[in-house]
Amino acid sequence: MALNIVLFEPEIPNNTGNIGRLALASGSKLHLVKPFGFEISDSRLKRAGLDYWQHLDVIIYESIEAFFSTNKDAKFAFFSSHGEQPHWNIEFENNLFLVFGKESAGLPKSVIENHKNQLYKIPLYSEHIRSLNLANAVGIVVYEGLRQLK
Repeated sequence: MALNIVLFEPEIPNNTGNIGRLALASGSKLHLVKPFGFEISDSRLKRAGLDYWQHLDVIIYESIEAFFSTNKDAKFAFFSSHGEQPHWNIEFENNLFLVFGKESAGLPKSVIENHKNQLYKIPLYSEHIRSLNLANAVGIVVYEGLRQLK
């Protein structure tokens, strides 16, 4: 059983490190799409991923176009606060690509517009916040996926 965690243009090394640790713990692959807001050798990335980073199955893409070209036959679920469907409506399956945007702006508008039927959100029950921390959001979705696949 494997899920694919995709981060488009991640900006915060601590989030990416924590998501890397989550990917390893959940048996998922991590896909990172450039440009990054940090260097992959950043000590904050390594510290958040501790000594697990070397064991991680990570694939790096030079651009969003390269990511989509490489994975053109894949099945996707995209995550945005603009999504209409809750994340638990996803039909999780092995090798599903779970795609998250960068911390400051989320997914590019073109991705949201081109994938509306595959766009999901994590419901928020307070009007005082607009989104969750990226690492928390990824954790919520990945473990919901594992729960459904078990």
